[in-house]
Amino acid sequence: MPRAPAAARPATTLAKPGEVRLIGGQWKRSKLPVPVAPGLRPTPDRVRETLFNWLGQDLSGWRCLDAFAGSGALGFEAASRGASDVVLLERDTALVRGLRAVQARLDARAVCIETADALAWMTRYAGEPFDLVLLDPPFDSGLFEPALRSAQCVLAPTGRVYLEADRAFDTATLGPLGFALVRHTRAGQVHAHLLSPAARDAEA
Repeated sequence: MPRAPAAARPATTLAKPGEVRLIGGQWKRSKLPVPVAPGLRPTPDRVRETLFNWLGQDLSGWRCLDAFAGSGALGFEAASRGASDVVLLERDTALVRGLRAVQARLDARAVCIETADALAWMTRYAGEPFDLVLLDPPFDSGLFEPALRSAQCVLAPTGRVYLEADRAFDTATLGPLGFALVRHTRAGQVHAHLLSPAARDAEA
């Protein structure tokens, strides 16, 4: 979930929080708190519903990475729908505490939460690749392209990447980053993309 870069915003506060509901799976209708933090913008219900219609409602056995977790809506949604391993990355320590509270309340045993910079974590990752990488960086951070490049380090060859952005990414933009566009939709200012690793052209 996008949020302003940690160095550029005041400490996160839980005063007058909002909330978002999970929309499918075993924790359907469960509430996730949305702390008051500049730039924190959970993925809208309509967009999450579209994403999981694209992916299929049952993610049993999937390994998923929510690289910019924020409120955790995307990552917990994946876990709710049966994903076997879900890693949530968040560098704001106050948000991490909130994510761990949700994890405990839901008894979300498939979820692992790490306090980490997403780009650095993905770049150095050396474990089992992920079937789904969820990328929803802050819209004003300039991290879309760097996040896509870093996602290549963690994605399985047949995996999918979800990219949420403030603009559409077309084939011409995605190709040099190593991805092909599978699906795209827009809801207000939010552009949702489902991507696959681009087929590599055979060398002449």
